[in-house]
Amino acid sequence: MILLDFEEPIGKLQEQLEKAIEIGEESGVDISQTIDDLKKKIDKTRKEIYSNLTPWQRVQVSRHSERPYTLEYINYLTGGDFTELHGDRGFKDDKAMVGGFGIVNGKTYMFIGQQKGSDTKSRQYRNFGMANPEGYRKALRLMKLAEKFNKPIVTLIDTPGAYPGLEAEERGQGEAIARNIYEMFRLKVPVICIIIGEGASGGAIGIGVGDKVFMLENTWYSVISPESCSSILWRSWEYKEKAANALKLTPEDMLANGLIDGIIKEPLGGAHVNPKEIFKRVKETIVKEIKELEKTDAKERILKREQKYINIGVYNE
Repeated sequence: MILLDFEEPIGKLQEQLEKAIEIGEESGVDISQTIDDLKKKIDKTRKEIYSNLTPWQRVQVSRHSERPYTLEYINYLTGGDFTELHGDRGFKDDKAMVGGFGIVNGKTYMFIGQQKGSDTKSRQYRNFGMANPEGYRKALRLMKLAEKFNKPIVTLIDTPGAYPGLEAEERGQGEAIARNIYEMFRLKVPVICIIIGEGASGGAIGIGVGDKVFMLENTWYSVISPESCSSILWRSWEYKEKAANALKLTPEDMLANGLIDGIIKEPLGGAHVNPKEIFKRVKETIVKEIKELEKTDAKERILKREQKYINIGVYNE
């Protein structure tokens, strides 16, 4: 397992554990007590570290290369009973945005989300999870398809932002995201949004307007990344930790400010430590919340969704 810089104490203990196991196997001496003590010490150290994470450390965990991505969540939730749909019917199929119908516990859902890659080749193929305008137009097409067949929508958000390239702007990146925001307010079916990794800028909000919005425990949600904020304010990335503190981007900050509706707790050490457990918790949240939302009339649900976002922020008239 790849460890982050602040997890160095855990790494040292794991090295000691591996050495102890090796010695025990080679010598035949019973050192089970030593091994148990080291395992307990590792758990205690991990608990101490993860109970006091800084905002910047949360950002690092959200970007962990072994963290599960959108398609892994979808495949687990649906048991492989997922049909991916492609293309925006206008330009091309954006590989950074995935979506399609999937069945969970006998019920059909529309799943949509950004997909990052697990290695260099797949990251390039997926454009590092940064969608172009056609990605957001594909997402909107799928949302309208779900509305047509009266199927609830689940979006899984994990992106460092919408692709900022010149060609993306030429094809209407800003308009595509704005159109999605506008249309998502009016969808007649229940919509749940879950930030499973990074939730940056318009790239995230482009599929982030829902009746309920949740964040996993070690994720972040903000108008800008700490590095970009640092480079704008201080002309350097060296102040990214200070920027992360100022941006109030943690799930706790988002919940306190009324920007999300709940936090899904991760296994100790992050989602990548025990993917099956986080998949299970996400599944439970989706099934429970959709069931509650479907009890409300579509018109009432739309009004509540609109009011939810109108109430965000502080302003004077």
